[in-house]
Amino acid sequence: MSRQKLNIGLFGFGVVGQGLYDVLEKSPALDAKIKKICVKRHVMRSLPDEMFCYEPDEILNDQGINTIVELIDNADDACFIVKKALKNGKNVVSANKKMLAENLSEIVSLAKENNVSLLYEASACGSIPVIRNLEEYYDNDLLLSVTGILNGSSNYILSKIFDNNESYPNALKKAQKLGFAESNPTFDVDGFDSLFKLIILTMHSFGVVVSPNEVLNYGISNISEFDINYAREKGYKIKLVGQVERLRDKKITLFVLPRFVTRDKYIYNVEDEFNGVVIKGVAYDKQFMFGKGAGGHPTGSAVLSDITALAHHYRYEYKKANYFEGFKYFKEGTIEVYLRYSNPKVLENFEFKSVSEEYHGPRYHYKIGFIRLDKLITIKEKLRSLDIFLAATGKALNY
Repeated sequence: MSRQKLNIGLFGFGVVGQGLYDVLEKSPALDAKIKKICVKRHVMRSLPDEMFCYEPDEILNDQGINTIVELIDNADDACFIVKKALKNGKNVVSANKKMLAENLSEIVSLAKENNVSLLYEASACGSIPVIRNLEEYYDNDLLLSVTGILNGSSNYILSKIFDNNESYPNALKKAQKLGFAESNPTFDVDGFDSLFKLIILTMHSFGVVVSPNEVLNYGISNISEFDINYAREKGYKIKLVGQVERLRDKKITLFVLPRFVTRDKYIYNVEDEFNGVVIKGVAYDKQFMFGKGAGGHPTGSAVLSDITALAHHYRYEYKKANYFEGFKYFKEGTIEVYLRYSNPKVLENFEFKSVSEEYHGPRYHYKIGFIRLDKLITIKEKLRSLDIFLAATGKALNY
């Protein structure tokens, strides 16, 4: 099959968009060219004014453009662009993990109905080709779990804390100064970015689409010196980890939580803005993938990979959903957590099934024990407002 020529309409011209434009101009072997770029407002740029437009329909209704590359921040705007592009019979490459996670079933169906390709490797784990590997290499019924550090910004912060003895506020400021974290870092440090990526990976791992609202995500914004010292004393590092795991009877469970990580784990030495993903299966035990998860160039490389794949008529087959269907999301299992708190009244929000360790100090206290995931999901919006820190111990789920 011959390669197809790609006439691209690009939405967004930030760091990633500009990098992509430069790379495409230097890739003569790839028959792809950006025909028009849609941006929000007119500012002086290095490219001619006629390259730009300010109304999405100018690109979406252009029959000479057969491929849309969407690289904007706003999930609602991205959703409008992607849906209309698919309905108009255009291929789409997207990097917007929030938009994808919240609308995955609908947009996958639209791509199928209109016989076009929708690719989004850049939406998960930066430069690590984890989606393509789950689709092509792990396209069987032997997969047991996908676990990893999915957010480079929070990992950079935790690296500075544990490797450089910096405080959380100082590490956050450094991440913001380097562009790894936004001025409002909630999306990264409270686990939303990791959550949306995990939703996408779950679809390609087990063929199940789960609503982000139904999954526990809790981040690192409430971490204290007490929690950091506790981890150090035990020989742990704290990492923000997303995990989807296969249980008995074709059940799966997924969550995003800070986790105590021991030296023998692959992700223990994943530092700075890097991501690390461990794929575990029945026959192949564990496979480890490692790469940069934050920054314009890692994301741009994944976008370029999708564009190259489009030129070769590549499409996701969603093999897990089509051939190994029947997995169900299970929230009723229990997970062992460390809960640090100051005011004993806060315990009224938590129902421990069992407690294995407990400490009471002059300022801080903690409990370690098993709690049902569905109980934590019910109060997940409240968790961030409580004076607590919650972390998984890393012990196996009970179900």
